[in-house]
Amino acid sequence: MHRSITGQYLTRYQRVAAGDEGADLLPVTGAQRRFVLVRSLDPAGRPDTVPLFFAFPRGTVDVERLRAAATHLAAVHPALRSRAYVVRGTPVLRPHQPDVPVERVRRGPGEDAHTALRRVLGSWSADGPPLRLFLAEGDAETAEDVLAVVLDHAACDGQSLARLVEELGAAYRYGLGPDDASPAEVTAELTAYREAVLLQLDAEHRASSPGALAYWGERLRTVHERAPQPRAQLPAAGVLPTGSAELTLPAPELGVPFPALLDACRAAAAVLYGTPRMPPIGYPWGGRPAGAPPVLGCFLNTVVFPAATDAVRPNPDLTATQWWDDLDRADTPFDEVVHAARSAGSRWSGQLDGLLTVDDARRRPVLRLGDVPGREVYVDGRQVRGPFAVSVVQGGELRLRMVWDRAVLDDGAAREAFAALCGELRATAPVG
Repeated sequence: MHRSITGQYLTRYQRVAAGDEGADLLPVTGAQRRFVLVRSLDPAGRPDTVPLFFAFPRGTVDVERLRAAATHLAAVHPALRSRAYVVRGTPVLRPHQPDVPVERVRRGPGEDAHTALRRVLGSWSADGPPLRLFLAEGDAETAEDVLAVVLDHAACDGQSLARLVEELGAAYRYGLGPDDASPAEVTAELTAYREAVLLQLDAEHRASSPGALAYWGERLRTVHERAPQPRAQLPAAGVLPTGSAELTLPAPELGVPFPALLDACRAAAAVLYGTPRMPPIGYPWGGRPAGAPPVLGCFLNTVVFPAATDAVRPNPDLTATQWWDDLDRADTPFDEVVHAARSAGSRWSGQLDGLLTVDDARRRPVLRLGDVPGREVYVDGRQVRGPFAVSVVQGGELRLRMVWDRAVLDDGAAREAFAALCGELRATAPVG
């Protein structure tokens, strides 16, 4: 093996796993390495979490039945019962006994369900199960309770979320609990998970060839994060730590071309960080490697787009060409890419100036608990990892949402950036 970060990680993992303490340790993917690193660098040790929120008619969720169903999933799927550790300098996962808490969240004075959920999610501890559920009581006006299904991002990706929602509903419907997971099923899933991660690491190692690293080094040589440092002062009482803006547009039949979304983020970055600059914008990409079992876990990669904020409007054809070239090397792990950029002369620390995620709502199953379907809702004001993040949901309509950290960006500039994003998208893609 050439001396890539991934190759070195595999060597260290095999050494740790061969010891007496390592028989049950699982390797981590490049994406999981990134999340473990981000958590270790965060002053508060916060992990990245992925919440899904569903509104149910008040009083219709059976909490004990839901706890049993969620713990059944954790018994079956290693990613839902494993926690991250660093053993002899090597990030690993160690499976635990399945345990999924379902907490009833009582509203405090003046709180609604969304406010109460923001409060409990803001105190999420990194020490604990990677899957946790919170049920916030609704008020008389809405007559709805809100269920938050929350995962540590190191345990899931988009493909995992769809399967988890479907399996959680099925386990609830059939009244399954952890004891309904047979030893043979548990062993088979553990074997499949380990196989999938090792196949992913093999793919990441091959994608970290000298040629790929040279490509990313040259592509990102002039990248340098431009977001200002967080301000020390806290938002005024009653002001959420994040701001948001959204827009709904007619959805093109084939969806919005991804390069058009990148150029729209580039337009937002130009407003926020000035011109000419080269801020890094990240977006998740990827899935299970060819031939890998379809296990729950985190197999995405964060690909970096150098969002050149030139005074001249970007050339959509050039962006598309560059994006396709990037996708040919999209499996190169994030930490390898950062190292390649810095080796090429960039002063980039690895922090991102923005994030872009795209979700196809047509493929997202509805969480059904018994005979009651949940209605997916959005909870505003949650902390965001990064100065700003843009999410695009493509379904019957196109829903654009931008959120920003008010400790980094002021509301006026952020709203102006969102207007620039929407204007660029309308100009370069047929979105109405």
